[in-house]
Order: sequence, then structure tokens, then C-alpha cells
Amino acid sequence: MSLRFLYNILINVAWFGLKVIALFNAKIKLFVQGRKRTFPLLEEKLNKGDKTIWMHVASLGEFEQGLPILERLRSKYPEHKLVLSFFSPSGYEVKKDTSAADVVVYLPMDSNAKVKRFLDLINPKLAIFVKYEVWPNYLYHLKKRNIPTILVSAIFSERQIYFKSFGGFMRKSLRKFDHYFVQDDKSKKLLESIGIKNSSIGGDTRLDRVSEILKRNNQLDFMDRFKNNQLCLVAGSTWPEDEKILINYINTATEKVKFVIAPHEIKSAHIDKIASALEKPAVRYSELGNQNLMEIDVLIVDTIGLLTKIYSYANVAYVGGGFATGLHNTMEPAVFGIPIIIGPQFGGFKEAEDLVNEGGIIPISSQDSFDNLMNDLLNKPISIKNIGAINANYINVNKGASELIMKYISKIL
Repeated sequence: MSLRFLYNILINVAWFGLKVIALFNAKIKLFVQGRKRTFPLLEEKLNKGDKTIWMHVASLGEFEQGLPILERLRSKYPEHKLVLSFFSPSGYEVKKDTSAADVVVYLPMDSNAKVKRFLDLINPKLAIFVKYEVWPNYLYHLKKRNIPTILVSAIFSERQIYFKSFGGFMRKSLRKFDHYFVQDDKSKKLLESIGIKNSSIGGDTRLDRVSEILKRNNQLDFMDRFKNNQLCLVAGSTWPEDEKILINYINTATEKVKFVIAPHEIKSAHIDKIASALEKPAVRYSELGNQNLMEIDVLIVDTIGLLTKIYSYANVAYVGGGFATGLHNTMEPAVFGIPIIIGPQFGGFKEAEDLVNEGGIIPISSQDSFDNLMNDLLNKPISIKNIGAINANYINVNKGASELIMKYISKIL
């Protein structure tokens, strides 16, 4: 029995199992039910003669990496329709209405029948996979149809199956890409260690994305009134572990500082918990009204979509997730040239690892380490400026991955 035959059996068994689990799990239900709409959506929005480009991403983070390329494709190849697929409900359900693509769908399961039907419907002139996505049947049939296929913003680790003695089947699938745009030299050398030579070091396309943030209007009237030219700490995408430390500091702070807390979880019960723990004057974004924000010390952001602009008002940023759940996006505040504080668990996040080494991102591990760091920064404005400059410079020096990828694509289309 071949490994590919066994893989197909396992995929079909997994799909059956997911349909059973969907009866009891809301997220898996979205995963299953959403895929029922994939083929009807493609049939509705694509015509037989359409020229298409297909990009596949796992979830929101990979979407952010793919977006600079989608925007450039839209500009340079307006005659092509862009098809965007997601694996995860947490990506699709947030971005299903994005204007970045003509059609946004869930990726059908990686079974032979579904892959063939999917490729028959979109017949892409180019397939782009982002970061980690390696699906054996999709790659097998793309290769069989001679459809150019590239992997972008890829990053590899020796822990991955491709570099293990038992990883032959997945290595064979990985080798089916026509070109690999990797984030760093380590990834390139790992690919070379298994005989893959057709790679380029392009960096992370997210840096192109965040660098474009500086070109837009980031002004917010309520933040102008709230900050009022005072020092401001913006804590974004926070979790309870982060919030405990932040709230303890806020409640005892003697320095005149404005604080913004934008939690990852914005359900009313969680917002209520934050608000009730604060001992300083606080207001929720949803209840701003005509309040005199000059007298408010803490703004709780109980909505989505504003955090990036709010970061532009920060003198110091705190990015959540580094204590338990997985570090959130540090590049959005970094582009504004401000120091960034994170929790201790940042391994595997290349940009965070780089900037911790360079000194632009500072990890803390306890209440005391956060308190001491904040007091030090607030009493040394020159430190804020110098540390922030490290972050802005990192993005400026390392951007440009999208243009490198587009040069390659222009030779294909």
C-alpha cells in the first residue's frame, strides 16, 4: 500500500470524523458547513473562460502576509480574477467579505475528488501558498496540470517533518513547488539540506503590509482628545494573563500616563471584568459619547478594527499573548517607531526574536519586571525614542519581499 493511498484514506476518515464532531462543536461546524458552499460559490462567481490566480492561506496571520501580494496582483493583472481560500474558520469568517479577492472560499479537504473538482472550477494560471501550507494532493495535481505553484513568506524549522528521517512522503510533496520565497537564511539552508535549491530569501511580506500603514491617515478624533499630548501606553490584543499585570500597574501608577487596553476578547462579560478591576477613571469606546476624555485615564476598546490606528498614538506598546496563548502582531506597533513590551513566550515568532535580540522589543516575565521597565521608560524619554527607532529601522531595512515575489510572477503571467 503506497503512502499516498494511505494518506487519501486518512483524509476521508478525518472528514467523516469532523462531520460528527461538528454536531457538538460550533467552530468545527463552521469548518464543515462552510465547505459545503465552496463549489456553489465558485460556480456562481467564475466563468469558464476566466483567467484566475489562486492564493491559499491558513488563517488571519497568513492572510496578512498574502495581502500585499494580492493588492499588487490586482493592480498589475486586473484582467485576472483572484480566488482566495482559507483553511480555518477564524480566518474565513472574518475575511469572507474582503475586497482583496473576487472569490473567497473555504479550501475543500485534500482528497483526490475534491481537489480535482476545485482545480477544474478555478483552473488557475498561478497558485500561491502562504507560509506553512503544504497539501499533498493539491500539490500533486497542480504539478500534474503544469500549473506554476509558489510558496511565499515560508519559514522552516528542523522540527518540521520534512527534515525528519520518517518525513519522506511530506518531503516529496514539498518538492512540488516551483519556487520558495523564504523569510531567512536558516530556512534556505534547511531546504538545501533536503536537495531543494530553487529558493530565494525574500523576508516576510507582512513588513510590506505594515510599512504601508504609515502612508494612510491614522488620525482618530477621540484619541486626540483622550491623549491630549500626554504619554500613552497602548496594550493591544491582550489576554487575562496580560491584563492582570496591566491593571495592577495602572491602579498603582503615580506617573501621569494615559492607558489604552484593547483586549483580544471583546465580549461584554470580559469587558465588564476589566472595567470593574480598574481603580482609575475609565471609559469604554462604545460609551464615549460626549465625555470629557481629558479626565479619563483608561480607554477600553471594546470593538475591532481600530487598534492599528490607535498604536500611532502610543509612546509605548504592549502586545498580548506572550504569557499563554501565542504572541500577537508586534509589527503593527513597531512600524510607528515605539518600544514594545511582550510576555516571555515569543519563541517561533521570527520578528519578535529578531527585535528582542536587537533591543526594540523587551520581554517581561512578572509584575515586578513590567513595573520596573515601565517606570524606567517613563523617566527616560530618550530611551523611548532610541528603542523605538530600532523597531522602525527593522521594518524599513527588511521590507521588499512583495516586490521580489512580483518580479518572479511577472515572468510567469
